[in-house]
Amino acid sequence: MQVYLVGGAVRDALLGLTVKERDWVVVGSTREELLQRGFREVGRDFPVFLHPETHDEYALARLERKVAPGYRGFAVEFGPQVTLHEDLARRDLTINAIAQSPDGTLEDPYGGKRDLEARVLRHVSPAFVEDPVRVLRVARFAARFAAHGFHVAPETMQLMRDMVERGEVDALVPERVWQETEKALREAGAAEFFRVLRACGALRTVYPEIDALFGVPQPANWHPEIDTGVHTLMVLEQAVLLSPENQVRFAALVHDLGKGTTPKAQWPGHRGHEERGVLLIAALARRLRLPNDYRDLSTIVARFHGIVHRAFELRPATLLEFLEKADAFRRPQRFAQALLACEADSRGRAGLENQPYPQRGYLHAVRDAAAAINATDEDLSALDGARIAQRLHQRRLAAIAELRDRTEAPAPPAS
Repeated sequence: MQVYLVGGAVRDALLGLTVKERDWVVVGSTREELLQRGFREVGRDFPVFLHPETHDEYALARLERKVAPGYRGFAVEFGPQVTLHEDLARRDLTINAIAQSPDGTLEDPYGGKRDLEARVLRHVSPAFVEDPVRVLRVARFAARFAAHGFHVAPETMQLMRDMVERGEVDALVPERVWQETEKALREAGAAEFFRVLRACGALRTVYPEIDALFGVPQPANWHPEIDTGVHTLMVLEQAVLLSPENQVRFAALVHDLGKGTTPKAQWPGHRGHEERGVLLIAALARRLRLPNDYRDLSTIVARFHGIVHRAFELRPATLLEFLEKADAFRRPQRFAQALLACEADSRGRAGLENQPYPQRGYLHAVRDAAAAINATDEDLSALDGARIAQRLHQRRLAAIAELRDRTEAPAPPAS
Protein backbone atom coordinates (compact mmCIF):
# COMPACT_ATOMS: atom_id res chain seq x y z
CA MET A 1 0.00 0.00 0.00
CA GLN A 2 1.28 3.45 -0.99
CA VAL A 3 -0.24 6.71 0.26
CA TYR A 4 0.14 10.11 -1.45
CA LEU A 5 -0.98 13.60 -0.53
CA VAL A 6 -2.95 14.94 -3.51
CA GLY A 7 -4.94 17.82 -4.88
CA GLY A 8 -5.42 21.15 -3.18
CA ALA A 9 -3.04 20.54 -0.30
CA VAL A 10 -0.10 19.99 -2.67
CA ARG A 11 -1.15 22.84 -4.94
CA ASP A 12 -1.58 25.38 -2.14
CA ALA A 13 1.68 24.41 -0.44
CA LEU A 14 3.54 24.97 -3.71
CA LEU A 15 1.88 28.39 -3.99
CA GLY A 16 2.90 29.27 -0.46
CA LEU A 17 -0.71 29.35 0.73
CA THR A 18 -2.10 27.99 3.98
CA VAL A 19 -3.18 24.37 3.62
CA LYS A 20 -6.61 24.03 5.20
CA GLU A 21 -7.37 20.37 4.59
CA ARG A 22 -5.52 17.34 3.29
CA ASP A 23 -6.76 14.62 0.95
CA TRP A 24 -4.89 11.41 0.30
CA VAL A 25 -5.00 8.75 -2.39
CA VAL A 26 -4.22 5.13 -1.56
CA VAL A 27 -2.58 3.03 -4.28
CA GLY A 28 -2.29 -0.77 -4.23
CA SER A 29 -4.81 -1.42 -1.50
CA THR A 30 -8.38 -2.55 -0.99
CA ARG A 31 -11.44 -1.53 0.99
CA GLU A 32 -10.97 -4.50 3.27
CA GLU A 33 -7.39 -3.57 4.14
CA LEU A 34 -8.33 0.00 5.07
CA LEU A 35 -11.24 -1.18 7.21
CA GLN A 36 -8.90 -3.58 9.01
CA ARG A 37 -6.59 -0.64 9.77
CA GLY A 38 -9.44 1.22 11.47
CA PHE A 39 -10.48 3.57 8.69
CA ARG A 40 -14.18 4.50 8.53
CA GLU A 41 -15.86 4.34 5.12
CA VAL A 42 -17.94 7.38 4.15
CA GLY A 43 -17.97 7.36 0.33
CA ARG A 44 -21.28 6.88 -1.45
CA ASP A 45 -20.28 6.43 -5.11
CA PHE A 46 -16.72 5.19 -4.53
CA PRO A 47 -14.58 4.20 -1.54
CA VAL A 48 -13.61 7.19 0.61
CA PHE A 49 -12.43 6.68 4.17
CA LEU A 50 -11.69 8.82 7.21
CA HIS A 51 -8.41 8.25 9.01
CA PRO A 52 -9.05 6.90 12.53
CA GLU A 53 -6.97 9.66 14.16
CA THR A 54 -6.62 12.67 11.85
CA HIS A 55 -10.03 12.26 10.13
CA ASP A 56 -8.40 13.28 6.84
CA GLU A 57 -10.03 11.77 3.73
CA TYR A 58 -8.36 8.81 2.07
CA ALA A 59 -9.66 7.53 -1.28
CA LEU A 60 -8.68 4.41 -3.14
CA ALA A 61 -7.06 5.20 -6.49
CA ARG A 62 -9.74 5.01 -9.16
CA LEU A 63 -10.59 5.37 -12.82
CA GLU A 64 -13.72 7.01 -14.22
CA ARG A 65 -15.34 6.05 -17.51
CA LYS A 66 -18.10 8.04 -19.22
CA VAL A 67 -21.17 5.85 -19.82
CA ALA A 68 -24.07 8.35 -19.99
CA PRO A 69 -24.72 12.09 -20.46
CA GLY A 70 -24.41 14.53 -17.57
CA TYR A 71 -22.07 14.81 -14.65
CA ARG A 72 -23.36 11.64 -12.98
CA GLY A 73 -22.93 9.46 -16.07
CA PHE A 74 -19.69 7.77 -14.97
CA ALA A 75 -18.70 4.23 -14.15
CA VAL A 76 -16.02 4.05 -11.45
CA GLU A 77 -13.30 1.41 -11.26
CA PHE A 78 -11.10 1.10 -8.20
CA GLY A 79 -8.77 -1.43 -6.68
CA PRO A 80 -5.10 -2.28 -6.23
CA GLN A 81 -4.58 -2.45 -10.00
CA VAL A 82 -5.22 1.31 -10.53
CA THR A 83 -1.97 3.29 -10.66
CA LEU A 84 -1.29 6.72 -9.24
CA HIS A 85 -0.87 8.26 -12.70
CA GLU A 86 -4.21 6.79 -13.79
CA ASP A 87 -5.87 8.32 -10.75
CA LEU A 88 -4.29 11.72 -11.41
CA ALA A 89 -5.34 11.57 -15.07
CA ARG A 90 -9.04 11.72 -14.17
CA ARG A 91 -8.65 15.07 -12.40
CA ASP A 92 -9.79 18.33 -13.92
CA LEU A 93 -6.78 20.68 -13.93
CA THR A 94 -3.06 20.00 -14.01
CA ILE A 95 -2.54 22.09 -10.87
CA ASN A 96 -4.87 19.68 -9.05
CA ALA A 97 -3.14 16.57 -10.46
CA ILE A 98 0.07 16.68 -8.43
CA ALA A 99 0.80 14.08 -5.75
CA GLN A 100 3.39 14.08 -2.99
CA SER A 101 4.92 10.97 -1.43
CA PRO A 102 5.67 10.76 2.29
CA ASP A 103 9.31 11.70 1.66
CA GLY A 104 8.24 14.91 -0.11
CA THR A 105 8.87 13.71 -3.67
CA LEU A 106 6.42 15.17 -6.19
CA GLU A 107 4.63 12.99 -8.73
CA ASP A 108 3.67 15.42 -11.48
CA PRO A 109 3.02 13.53 -14.73
CA TYR A 110 0.86 16.26 -16.30
CA GLY A 111 2.94 19.38 -15.68
CA GLY A 112 0.99 20.87 -12.82
CA LYS A 113 4.01 22.48 -11.18
CA ARG A 114 4.95 24.12 -14.47
CA ASP A 115 1.42 25.50 -14.82
CA LEU A 116 1.47 26.77 -11.23
CA GLU A 117 4.61 28.71 -12.02
CA ALA A 118 3.09 30.03 -15.27
CA ARG A 119 -0.21 30.83 -13.50
CA VAL A 120 -2.23 28.75 -15.98
CA LEU A 121 -5.45 26.79 -15.44
CA ARG A 122 -5.12 23.92 -17.93
CA HIS A 123 -7.09 20.71 -18.34
CA VAL A 124 -5.32 17.40 -17.68
CA SER A 125 -6.65 15.44 -20.65
CA PRO A 126 -9.34 15.42 -23.36
CA ALA A 127 -11.53 13.57 -20.84
CA PHE A 128 -12.16 17.02 -19.34
CA VAL A 129 -15.13 17.38 -21.71
CA GLU A 130 -16.93 14.41 -20.18
CA ASP A 131 -18.01 16.28 -17.03
CA PRO A 132 -19.90 19.61 -17.39
CA VAL A 133 -19.28 20.46 -13.73
CA ARG A 134 -15.69 21.12 -14.75
CA VAL A 135 -16.80 24.26 -16.56
CA LEU A 136 -18.06 25.61 -13.24
CA ARG A 137 -14.97 24.40 -11.40
CA VAL A 138 -12.57 26.11 -13.79
CA ALA A 139 -14.53 29.35 -13.37
CA ARG A 140 -14.40 28.90 -9.58
CA PHE A 141 -10.64 28.31 -9.59
CA ALA A 142 -10.27 31.39 -11.76
CA ALA A 143 -12.10 33.32 -9.02
CA ARG A 144 -9.99 31.77 -6.27
CA PHE A 145 -6.66 32.50 -7.92
CA ALA A 146 -7.47 35.74 -9.73
CA ALA A 147 -5.35 37.72 -7.27
CA HIS A 148 -2.40 35.45 -8.06
CA GLY A 149 -2.56 36.22 -11.77
CA PHE A 150 -3.97 32.91 -13.02
CA HIS A 151 -5.74 32.69 -16.37
CA VAL A 152 -7.51 29.90 -18.25
CA ALA A 153 -5.37 28.29 -20.96
CA PRO A 154 -6.74 29.09 -24.45
CA GLU A 155 -7.08 25.41 -25.32
CA THR A 156 -9.03 24.77 -22.10
CA MET A 157 -11.32 27.72 -22.81
CA GLN A 158 -11.95 26.28 -26.27
CA LEU A 159 -12.89 22.91 -24.78
CA MET A 160 -15.32 24.69 -22.47
CA ARG A 161 -16.88 26.52 -25.44
CA ASP A 162 -17.22 23.22 -27.27
CA MET A 163 -18.99 21.71 -24.27
CA VAL A 164 -21.43 24.62 -24.18
CA GLU A 165 -22.12 24.37 -27.91
CA ARG A 166 -22.79 20.63 -27.62
CA GLY A 167 -25.29 21.23 -24.82
CA GLU A 168 -23.25 19.45 -22.14
CA VAL A 169 -23.73 22.35 -19.74
CA ASP A 170 -27.51 21.98 -20.09
CA ALA A 171 -27.21 18.79 -18.03
CA LEU A 172 -26.08 20.66 -14.90
CA VAL A 173 -28.60 20.33 -12.10
CA PRO A 174 -29.59 23.44 -10.11
CA GLU A 175 -28.08 22.18 -6.86
CA ARG A 176 -24.62 21.84 -8.41
CA VAL A 177 -24.80 25.24 -10.11
CA TRP A 178 -25.64 26.85 -6.80
CA GLN A 179 -23.04 24.84 -4.88
CA GLU A 180 -20.26 26.06 -7.17
CA THR A 181 -21.64 29.62 -7.19
CA GLU A 182 -21.74 29.76 -3.42
CA LYS A 183 -18.12 28.63 -3.24
CA ALA A 184 -17.10 31.19 -5.86
CA LEU A 185 -18.83 34.01 -3.99
CA ARG A 186 -16.56 33.38 -1.00
CA GLU A 187 -13.51 34.26 -3.07
CA ALA A 188 -11.90 37.68 -3.32
CA GLY A 189 -12.09 37.35 -7.11
CA ALA A 190 -15.75 36.28 -7.17
CA ALA A 191 -16.51 38.40 -10.24
CA GLU A 192 -14.02 36.34 -12.26
CA PHE A 193 -16.31 33.32 -11.89
CA PHE A 194 -18.97 35.07 -13.95
CA ARG A 195 -16.45 36.52 -16.42
CA VAL A 196 -15.09 33.08 -17.23
CA LEU A 197 -18.58 31.61 -17.58
CA ARG A 198 -19.46 34.40 -19.98
CA ALA A 199 -16.24 33.97 -21.95
CA CYS A 200 -17.03 30.32 -22.67
CA GLY A 201 -20.75 30.96 -23.28
CA ALA A 202 -21.97 29.08 -20.20
CA LEU A 203 -23.35 32.15 -18.44
CA ARG A 204 -26.34 32.32 -20.79
CA THR A 205 -27.19 28.75 -19.79
CA VAL A 206 -26.68 28.79 -16.02
CA TYR A 207 -27.43 32.48 -15.35
CA PRO A 208 -29.34 33.85 -18.35
CA GLU A 209 -30.66 36.75 -16.25
CA ILE A 210 -27.09 37.98 -15.63
CA ASP A 211 -25.93 37.28 -19.18
CA ALA A 212 -28.81 39.43 -20.48
CA LEU A 213 -27.35 42.50 -18.75
CA PHE A 214 -24.28 42.68 -20.98
CA GLY A 215 -24.71 45.08 -23.87
CA VAL A 216 -27.57 46.92 -22.15
CA PRO A 217 -26.68 50.63 -21.84
CA GLN A 218 -27.31 52.94 -18.89
CA PRO A 219 -27.17 56.77 -18.80
CA ALA A 220 -23.52 57.75 -19.09
CA ASN A 221 -23.89 60.68 -16.68
CA TRP A 222 -24.78 58.25 -13.86
CA HIS A 223 -22.85 55.24 -15.16
CA PRO A 224 -19.56 56.10 -16.87
CA GLU A 225 -19.05 52.38 -17.54
CA ILE A 226 -22.40 52.44 -19.47
CA ASP A 227 -22.78 48.66 -19.89
CA THR A 228 -25.09 47.15 -17.25
CA GLY A 229 -23.24 43.82 -17.20
CA VAL A 230 -19.93 45.57 -16.60
CA HIS A 231 -21.57 47.59 -13.82
CA THR A 232 -22.99 44.43 -12.25
CA LEU A 233 -19.58 42.78 -11.90
CA MET A 234 -18.08 46.04 -10.62
CA VAL A 235 -20.80 46.07 -7.95
CA LEU A 236 -19.93 42.50 -6.99
CA GLU A 237 -16.27 43.52 -6.67
CA GLN A 238 -17.25 46.34 -4.34
CA ALA A 239 -19.48 44.03 -2.31
CA VAL A 240 -16.52 41.70 -1.81
CA LEU A 241 -14.55 44.63 -0.40
CA LEU A 242 -17.41 45.74 1.86
CA SER A 243 -18.61 42.43 3.28
CA PRO A 244 -17.43 38.85 3.79
CA GLU A 245 -21.05 37.64 3.72
CA ASN A 246 -22.15 35.70 0.66
CA GLN A 247 -25.72 36.95 1.01
CA VAL A 248 -24.59 40.55 0.59
CA ARG A 249 -22.42 39.64 -2.39
CA PHE A 250 -25.21 37.76 -4.13
CA ALA A 251 -27.73 40.55 -3.50
CA ALA A 252 -25.29 43.01 -5.04
CA LEU A 253 -24.86 40.72 -8.05
CA VAL A 254 -28.58 40.47 -8.84
CA HIS A 255 -29.78 43.93 -7.79
CA ASP A 256 -30.21 45.16 -11.38
CA LEU A 257 -31.60 42.07 -13.11
CA GLY A 258 -34.66 44.04 -14.21
CA LYS A 259 -32.53 46.15 -16.56
CA GLY A 260 -32.03 43.09 -18.72
CA THR A 261 -35.73 43.15 -19.62
CA THR A 262 -36.06 46.88 -20.36
CA PRO A 263 -37.47 47.35 -23.88
CA LYS A 264 -34.79 48.74 -26.20
CA ALA A 265 -37.02 51.69 -27.03
CA GLN A 266 -36.57 52.88 -23.43
CA TRP A 267 -32.76 52.60 -23.36
CA PRO A 268 -30.69 53.95 -21.73
CA GLY A 269 -33.41 54.60 -19.13
CA HIS A 270 -34.76 51.72 -17.05
CA ARG A 271 -37.99 52.88 -15.48
CA GLY A 272 -39.58 50.13 -13.39
CA HIS A 273 -36.54 47.88 -13.43
CA GLU A 274 -36.75 47.41 -9.66
CA GLU A 275 -40.03 45.51 -9.68
CA ARG A 276 -39.09 43.59 -12.82
CA GLY A 277 -35.93 42.56 -10.98
CA VAL A 278 -37.96 41.30 -8.03
CA LEU A 279 -39.88 38.96 -10.36
CA LEU A 280 -36.68 37.69 -11.93
CA ILE A 281 -35.13 37.01 -8.53
CA ALA A 282 -38.22 35.03 -7.52
CA ALA A 283 -37.91 32.89 -10.65
CA LEU A 284 -34.16 32.47 -10.15
CA ALA A 285 -34.70 31.45 -6.53
CA ARG A 286 -37.18 28.77 -7.60
CA ARG A 287 -34.93 27.45 -10.35
CA LEU A 288 -31.77 27.19 -8.24
CA ARG A 289 -33.61 26.48 -4.98
CA LEU A 290 -31.87 29.39 -3.29
CA PRO A 291 -31.81 29.52 0.51
CA ASN A 292 -34.47 31.89 1.84
CA ASP A 293 -31.96 34.34 3.31
CA TYR A 294 -30.37 34.86 -0.11
CA ARG A 295 -33.74 35.27 -1.80
CA ASP A 296 -35.19 37.66 0.77
CA LEU A 297 -32.18 39.95 1.00
CA SER A 298 -31.82 40.07 -2.79
CA THR A 299 -35.49 40.99 -3.13
CA ILE A 300 -35.16 43.89 -0.68
CA VAL A 301 -32.07 45.25 -2.43
CA ALA A 302 -33.58 44.93 -5.91
CA ARG A 303 -36.80 46.66 -4.85
CA PHE A 304 -35.37 49.46 -2.70
CA HIS A 305 -31.84 50.32 -3.89
CA GLY A 306 -33.14 53.45 -5.64
CA ILE A 307 -34.88 54.54 -2.43
CA VAL A 308 -31.69 54.02 -0.44
CA HIS A 309 -29.63 56.09 -2.88
CA ARG A 310 -32.12 58.98 -2.53
CA ALA A 311 -32.34 58.72 1.27
CA PHE A 312 -31.51 62.37 1.95
CA GLU A 313 -34.29 63.53 -0.40
CA LEU A 314 -37.06 61.52 1.26
CA ARG A 315 -39.77 62.86 3.53
CA PRO A 316 -40.16 61.29 7.01
CA ALA A 317 -43.30 59.45 5.91
CA THR A 318 -41.48 57.88 2.96
CA LEU A 319 -38.53 56.91 5.14
CA LEU A 320 -40.77 55.25 7.70
CA GLU A 321 -42.71 53.43 5.01
CA PHE A 322 -39.44 52.13 3.58
CA LEU A 323 -38.28 50.92 7.01
CA GLU A 324 -41.55 49.08 7.52
CA LYS A 325 -41.57 47.48 4.06
CA ALA A 326 -37.93 46.44 4.44
CA ASP A 327 -38.79 44.92 7.86
CA ALA A 328 -35.97 46.97 9.35
CA PHE A 329 -37.36 46.93 12.89
CA ARG A 330 -37.68 43.17 13.20
CA ARG A 331 -34.65 42.29 11.04
CA PRO A 332 -31.96 44.91 11.75
CA GLN A 333 -29.12 42.61 10.67
CA ARG A 334 -30.70 41.97 7.26
CA PHE A 335 -31.36 45.71 6.93
CA ALA A 336 -27.65 46.35 7.55
CA GLN A 337 -26.79 43.79 4.87
CA ALA A 338 -29.14 45.51 2.41
CA LEU A 339 -27.48 48.87 2.98
CA LEU A 340 -24.06 47.33 2.33
CA ALA A 341 -25.28 45.93 -0.98
CA CYS A 342 -26.67 49.35 -1.90
CA GLU A 343 -23.36 50.97 -1.09
CA ALA A 344 -21.66 48.45 -3.36
CA ASP A 345 -24.10 49.47 -6.11
CA SER A 346 -23.17 53.11 -5.70
CA ARG A 347 -19.43 52.40 -5.67
CA GLY A 348 -19.57 49.93 -8.54
CA ARG A 349 -19.20 52.57 -11.24
CA ALA A 350 -16.16 53.58 -13.27
CA GLY A 351 -14.19 56.27 -11.47
CA LEU A 352 -16.56 56.39 -8.49
CA GLU A 353 -15.28 53.41 -6.55
CA ASN A 354 -13.99 55.51 -3.65
CA GLN A 355 -16.79 58.04 -3.33
CA PRO A 356 -18.37 58.48 0.13
CA TYR A 357 -21.73 56.85 0.76
CA PRO A 358 -23.28 58.68 3.73
CA GLN A 359 -26.71 57.18 3.00
CA ARG A 360 -25.79 54.01 4.86
CA GLY A 361 -24.93 55.78 8.10
CA TYR A 362 -27.92 58.11 7.77
CA LEU A 363 -30.40 55.28 7.28
CA HIS A 364 -28.95 53.37 10.22
CA ALA A 365 -29.53 56.50 12.32
CA VAL A 366 -33.06 56.88 10.97
CA ARG A 367 -33.84 53.27 11.75
CA ASP A 368 -32.39 53.52 15.27
CA ALA A 369 -34.30 56.74 16.01
CA ALA A 370 -37.58 55.17 14.96
CA ALA A 371 -36.88 51.83 16.66
CA ALA A 372 -36.21 53.61 19.96
CA ILE A 373 -39.89 54.68 20.05
CA ASN A 374 -42.07 52.08 21.73
CA ALA A 375 -45.54 52.03 23.21
CA THR A 376 -45.62 53.32 26.78
CA ASP A 377 -47.35 51.62 29.71
CA GLU A 378 -49.98 54.38 29.53
CA ASP A 379 -50.60 53.60 25.88
CA LEU A 380 -50.97 49.91 26.57
CA SER A 381 -53.45 50.44 29.40
CA ALA A 382 -55.57 53.15 27.78
CA LEU A 383 -55.67 52.36 24.06
CA ASP A 384 -56.72 49.52 21.81
CA GLY A 385 -54.32 47.88 19.37
CA ALA A 386 -55.20 50.06 16.37
CA ARG A 387 -54.81 53.31 18.29
CA ILE A 388 -51.52 52.15 19.84
CA ALA A 389 -50.18 51.43 16.35
CA GLN A 390 -51.37 54.83 15.13
CA ARG A 391 -49.74 56.68 18.03
CA LEU A 392 -46.52 54.70 17.65
CA HIS A 393 -46.50 55.59 13.95
CA GLN A 394 -46.90 59.29 14.68
CA ARG A 395 -44.15 59.30 17.31
CA ARG A 396 -41.77 57.52 14.97
CA LEU A 397 -42.54 60.03 12.24
CA ALA A 398 -41.73 62.84 14.66
CA ALA A 399 -38.46 61.19 15.67
CA ILE A 400 -37.43 60.77 12.04
CA ALA A 401 -38.41 64.35 11.23
CA GLU A 402 -36.33 65.64 14.13
CA LEU A 403 -33.31 63.63 12.98
CA ARG A 404 -33.81 64.74 9.40
CA ASP A 405 -34.00 68.43 10.40
CA ARG A 406 -30.67 68.29 12.18
CA THR A 407 -28.90 66.24 9.51
CA GLU A 408 -27.01 68.12 6.85
CA ALA A 409 -27.80 66.45 3.55
CA PRO A 410 -24.91 66.02 1.11
CA ALA A 411 -25.29 66.48 -2.60
CA PRO A 412 -27.45 63.60 -3.91
CA PRO A 413 -25.37 60.78 -5.47
CA ALA A 414 -26.01 59.22 -8.84
CA SER A 415 -28.39 56.28 -8.75
